[in-house]
Amino acid sequence: MHGNAPYADFADEEELSSEQITTLREDVATVSERTRALLPDEFVVGSELRANPDGTHGAVSVQPPVGQAISTGIPIDASEQEHDTLAHELAAGAALQVKRALSDVEPTAC
Repeated sequence: MHGNAPYADFADEEELSSEQITTLREDVATVSERTRALLPDEFVVGSELRANPDGTHGAVSVQPPVGQAISTGIPIDASEQEHDTLAHELAAGAALQVKRALSDVEPTAC
């Protein structure tokens, strides 16, 4: 069985309290907002809470206008500085995906 399968057994996962889940949601929203502020409107920023074998984490993803989407996890104990760092890394990674996608395009005009 694969750990990423939707039917994977997460029996070892620690239950989060409602306060911890609220804090995690706020943290994910903070990173999402900071990432959106760094990117043009063409980039789509999304977020969710994920249950992994090692616990529940928040995740923020960015879909650039061209190129592959990127995402990062937000641990429950992340500091404000880590939130800021993650937002900047996501924005930079999304911009790099655009650059890579555009560099793979062959010129059509002679």
